[in-house]
Amino acid sequence: MKVSFYVLSDSKAQDFLGFICQLTQTALNKSSQSLLILVGDDAELSSTLDEALWAQEATSFIPHQRLLTNNTEGNDPEVDINKRLAPVLLGGCMPADFNGIVINTTAQPVNAFMQATSNAQPTRILELIKPDATSVQEGRNKYKAYQQLGYELTHFKV
Repeated sequence: MKVSFYVLSDSKAQDFLGFICQLTQTALNKSSQSLLILVGDDAELSSTLDEALWAQEATSFIPHQRLLTNNTEGNDPEVDINKRLAPVLLGGCMPADFNGIVINTTAQPVNAFMQATSNAQPTRILELIKPDATSVQEGRNKYKAYQQLGYELTHFKV
């Protein structure tokens, strides 16, 4: 599997939501695969990113479906992603049969969100690293974890 790390400049980090929207649109334009924006349990990021994806210009609108992480709200992590309503999923969990691109905004590697019984097999992972010390250290930890799994690693300064 290929994992790309995007090391954000200060200006890109200041417009973090805009960068995620831009990266999402680029990934959709270059691939016919599904895309999951993984936000973990960060409800605030999930909400603001949901709004940002809806607020794109009409020519670059990003249709998406928000996955809920609380089963009392009717979400089932075992959701059949083949019956999804949009090409982009936004949420804090990895659907059981997901096999597309993952944009990871969390502090953990994507593998931490995959259940042992899951058939999920992301085809590509896009990691976002902000220029602060905490994010850089988390990025190093994720890099080591992916390296140990034998994934193909690349990085880009943006």
